[in-house]
Amino acid sequence: MPSSPLHFVLRGLSVSQIQKCIPKQGKKSAKAVVVQSNNPAGETDASNNVSMIDNLFNSLRDLARKGHLLKAFETFSLIKLHASSANHDVILHSISSLLYSCTNIKSLPQGKQLHAHTISLGFENHLVLVPKLVTFYSSFSLLADAHIITVNSNIVNPLPWNLLISSYVNNGLHGEALSAYREMVHKGVRPDDFTYPLVLKACGEKLDLDFGREVHKSINAAYGHRWNLYVHNSLVSMYGKFGELDTAHRLFNEMPERDVVSWNGIISSYASRGMWKEAFELFEEMRLAGAEVNIITWNTIAGGCVQTRNFKGALELLSQMRRCGMDLDPVAMIIGLGACSNIGAIKLGTVIHAFVIRSCFDGFDNVRNALITMYSRCKDLRHAGILFKSIKTKKLTTWNSMLSGYTRMDRSEEASFLFREMLFSGIEPNYVTIASILPHCARVANLQRGKEFHCYILRREEFEDHLLLWNSLVQMYARSGKVLAAKRVFDSLGRRDEVTYTSLIAGYGIQGEGKTALKLFDEMIKHRIKPDQVTMVAVLSACSHSGLVTEGNALFKKMSTLYGIVPAVEHFSCIVDLFGGAGLLNKAKKVITSMPYRPTTAMWATLIGACRIHGNTEIGEWAAEKLLESLKTQVTMC
Repeated sequence: MPSSPLHFVLRGLSVSQIQKCIPKQGKKSAKAVVVQSNNPAGETDASNNVSMIDNLFNSLRDLARKGHLLKAFETFSLIKLHASSANHDVILHSISSLLYSCTNIKSLPQGKQLHAHTISLGFENHLVLVPKLVTFYSSFSLLADAHIITVNSNIVNPLPWNLLISSYVNNGLHGEALSAYREMVHKGVRPDDFTYPLVLKACGEKLDLDFGREVHKSINAAYGHRWNLYVHNSLVSMYGKFGELDTAHRLFNEMPERDVVSWNGIISSYASRGMWKEAFELFEEMRLAGAEVNIITWNTIAGGCVQTRNFKGALELLSQMRRCGMDLDPVAMIIGLGACSNIGAIKLGTVIHAFVIRSCFDGFDNVRNALITMYSRCKDLRHAGILFKSIKTKKLTTWNSMLSGYTRMDRSEEASFLFREMLFSGIEPNYVTIASILPHCARVANLQRGKEFHCYILRREEFEDHLLLWNSLVQMYARSGKVLAAKRVFDSLGRRDEVTYTSLIAGYGIQGEGKTALKLFDEMIKHRIKPDQVTMVAVLSACSHSGLVTEGNALFKKMSTLYGIVPAVEHFSCIVDLFGGAGLLNKAKKVITSMPYRPTTAMWATLIGACRIHGNTEIGEWAAEKLLESLKTQVTMC
């Protein structure tokens, strides 16, 4: 579009400046927006003129839709030239189409010219144009300008306000969205079914429960209890966001109709609080009700399976998704790769990798990082390294994934080299980087390097609130045999979780200080921190190393009843070691023969060692035969 003096004047002006610069024509001249023809006004000429203007308008609309802005503006000039005072609607809708095009092709200067033209015509507050102007300025994140237009329009229709509030929400300006809603109500504009979901979302994101309840009361006053489905869904989601799950579930149960958004809202509410049992039950209820299950639902539940360490369940859900004809998205791929990483399912992981390539998702950073993690955790560092080297511009998360792979496999030289290479590349390590290196320092007995990282952490204030990092420090000192140093770090923490306690319990257990470990476990329970499977392995192992048979056996029996933890093979192994070390070899044998798992070679070796120490050749020979059978079975399977 050719530049004009007006174009250069308006390019850098705000809405308020434009309004001051443009002189308005009178109301009468606003309608008589164009020069009329000098020809005598005969009926035939008038009819032909109307037909021509209609054709020009259709042409302009088509050009604007296709983004041919220059030709659209030229057509607009012809419309203005030939339109009569009765055709001001054509002018309005022409400007509307042009604004739509300016928004789509991101043409700010031309859009501002149009805005100036609407002011000169007196149309700037017209219901047809105000929403288009709000959308136009919002698309350039000029929300202050969009706000001025909305407020000055004095339109009682809620559409411009809805567009403004939506723009604030989409830009993460939730406080401004709520302020706009208050201003809207103050000006006497009545919110509608589109306003309330936006405002409720803003309340949830702003964590303003009190105002959310006020909006809820306003909805009741406006509609009674016959709410629109979208409004109902938004209320469920908002209360779920605040953790008001009883209220959210009650509202969900009161819904006369539900869609997939309703189900996803209530399931996500429980999932976000880690209440996976309830989330899984709702998912089953949803399927039994015959409700549509979309990719968000599947991913939430599959992700929940990974969170609860039901990795095979997660992979089965992904398989069901494929059988249902659902296309896996990058989130589903990451969940699948995460499950494969945790159970060492490299064959299935490579299948997912192939699917990633076919779906063109291999360009996503988080997908590539998940692939690197999967290969490294499955002990295939060669493929992990190939993927890592193929990435030209590596982000910190990519470096962390590869570094974690090396440290997990105790590849100290490669890990150190990669860490130095990362620093030379100008990448600053974050708390995840340090947390992955610290356990490695303990495993390779490089305590000096661990202390250096400890000093580095203390110098960085931004690391103060990252519990993962401090847990790694406790673990590093505990595994290195420096339990007092681990305890000092532990005592300095204002917040602790099950990982913090487990690391220190394991450290005391290794040093044979079982009673101290048990005191820590009791303190953990007293602070209502729920132990997990790893915690129970640590505390049972501590009892075993200190010969605390009564205490260890009692804890083992309470695992499932008191703490809701189903004993795994690792827990049975600890009990075999506990009984074997105390000379209770018949009890150790009974544990092995009655447990619901196939005994491991390590378990047989533990029992054989105990029999040798306590001179029980009968059980020792029996265990040796079983060990040989186990080894033969393994060779046959290979």
